[in-house]
Amino acid sequence: MTPSLQPVGVGWIEVITGCMFSGKTEELIRRIRRAQYARQRVAVFKPGIDNRYAEDSVGSHSGQRLRSFQIERAVEIPALVGDAEVVGIDEAQFLGPELVEIAERLANGGRRVIVAGLDMDYRGNPFEPLPQLLAVSEYITKNLAICMVCGNPADRSQRVVNRDARFLVGESDAYEARCRRCWDPNNFEPRQERLHLGQNLSET
Repeated sequence: MTPSLQPVGVGWIEVITGCMFSGKTEELIRRIRRAQYARQRVAVFKPGIDNRYAEDSVGSHSGQRLRSFQIERAVEIPALVGDAEVVGIDEAQFLGPELVEIAERLANGGRRVIVAGLDMDYRGNPFEPLPQLLAVSEYITKNLAICMVCGNPADRSQRVVNRDARFLVGESDAYEARCRRCWDPNNFEPRQERLHLGQNLSET
């Protein structure tokens, strides 16, 4: 469920989450642009670790772009918000647990806060601070991608490069979207061919 565009005397937190390639940033951009069309003042933030597209904008895999502030820590956000009525924060999993308190403070101050980020890491573990943000948010959207193996709905990020670091920024060269059945956190080999829907994995 998506809220109305204009808070009336109250702020709130919206969380957009899901696996890689599920359209989280695209949905964040869509909501921010709708706020801009409504002539609301906006401020958008992204972590400095994510420099895949540009330093001064958030970008989706589909090629959409939106101007943003690049920050290293969530505590930098309040000083840069200014008079923005709507605050967008992308790739929240890179901004640490302090983001929860910052988002709460902004919402308590009457702002609409839209946060996008991964809910699970490549091992399938909850990716902080998303679980905590989900608990305190008013609106939650969980996006699904398409499994790169079988075409079923996918909610997990399959790492296809053998690196142990939890933080690894990448696109299709490093990750694939997988469903529960096709996801294997201990196998870093990418799938070269898609299975037909319903085909038994043991046949491959």
